[in-house]
Amino acid sequence: MMTNYSLEQYLENVVLRVKKLRKKNGLTQIEFAKRAGVGLRFLRELERGKITVRVDKLMQVLDFLGYHIELKRNEPRDNSASAK
Repeated sequence: MMTNYSLEQYLENVVLRVKKLRKKNGLTQIEFAKRAGVGLRFLRELERGKITVRVDKLMQVLDFLGYHIELKRNEPRDNSASAK
């Protein structure tokens, strides 16, 4: 069963995982940002849950951690009932 999340909920989950994995690997924000190739300010904003982060930088962080975001198309909804 697939759970539908809002984009905000999905990003919150990603943010929590990034922070958890950074700490699990014993890296400070400075070390992590340097090794992932992103700025410290970006990482701090990401870990604070700032939703307006740059997607390319988020993908760079996830790539460093060995993760990716997968988008799947939902099955089309049957809107015929609401069209009446």
